[in-house]
Amino acid sequence: MHVLLTGAAGFVGSHVLRHLLANTDWTITCPVSFHHKGLPARIASSVCDTEWQGRVRTVHWDMRAPADPLTLHEVEDCDVIMNVASESHVDRSIAHPVDFVQNNVSLMLNVLEVARAIEPRLLLQMSTDEVYGPAYGDHRHTEWEPAVPSNPYSASKAAQEAIAISYWRTYDVPLVLTNTMNIIGEMQDGEKFLPKIIKNLRDGRPLTVHTAPDGTPGSRYYLHARNLADAWLFLTRRYTEDAPEVRTLGGETIRIATGPARYSDGAFTRPERYHIVGEREVNNIELAHMVGEVMGLGPDVVDDLIEPVSFHASRPGHDLRYALDGSKLASLGWKPPVPLEKSLARTVRWSLDNPKWLAL
Repeated sequence: MHVLLTGAAGFVGSHVLRHLLANTDWTITCPVSFHHKGLPARIASSVCDTEWQGRVRTVHWDMRAPADPLTLHEVEDCDVIMNVASESHVDRSIAHPVDFVQNNVSLMLNVLEVARAIEPRLLLQMSTDEVYGPAYGDHRHTEWEPAVPSNPYSASKAAQEAIAISYWRTYDVPLVLTNTMNIIGEMQDGEKFLPKIIKNLRDGRPLTVHTAPDGTPGSRYYLHARNLADAWLFLTRRYTEDAPEVRTLGGETIRIATGPARYSDGAFTRPERYHIVGEREVNNIELAHMVGEVMGLGPDVVDDLIEPVSFHASRPGHDLRYALDGSKLASLGWKPPVPLEKSLARTVRWSLDNPKWLAL
């Protein structure tokens, strides 16, 4: 198997790269430009086994522009495209909406044009819970609920989905969409919430926690990046295995080729979509206490540093609560292999042992 993995120098993509190397014998080609948040150190850290080095190729391609003929030649035999790359920070999207949205839309179009050219067996597109907007009360969004994005970042991801779906229908691109909740893990950018908690608790600095006007803290379902990578590997194997599905119809056994739903099959009106969800909901204050416990800090110490701020007043365009229903993927037999508490403890300890990453 040959995989084209975008975003391998980014936080999530580097974890996907390492997971594929550790759990398959596949070859992975990684387009890089390092113009955005990608770092060579993430790829170097992921290719940590000398036996893996021969399975990874990097090609220079800034995906804001179309792939040139030489780049296309490097990836023309790829069986699978895994598209992780995107700008992904809400605050930056609010500060610079035009550049942010244009980047993500151009990137998506150029990846889809590569898919048209090389005709892979599968294109996995990483999207976010945020396309659905906030989840009110105890509601958890199910697959294919309406997209109601709240900020330029989530709008850009909804736009990526819409463009990809149009290519699925018009050009028969073998698309599978996944929507994922808040991701944590080693080597994450310091602008994200978990690294901020670790830094501020380590340094004894005030920690802003966004709440509703009545003081209710925001909440998320946190998922370690390696768990996301495991779900993607699960789906990739499901849709690219050589063994076909066997069904009995009218007393006759027929063999049906595997692969994602295609519009050309005539039986599907939209591509397949899965939610990849953490095991339980955690509010922002609870997360700070969980981090503090790993660091050996008592709850009183953590509470003294927390500064609740109404998200309505301080962060227009942000949503207080996200929640996805992950039962569809779970019904296929997938569950996060590493529990939340273990994932969180490992991330906190690694970050404290590698403080240069907290300075990003």
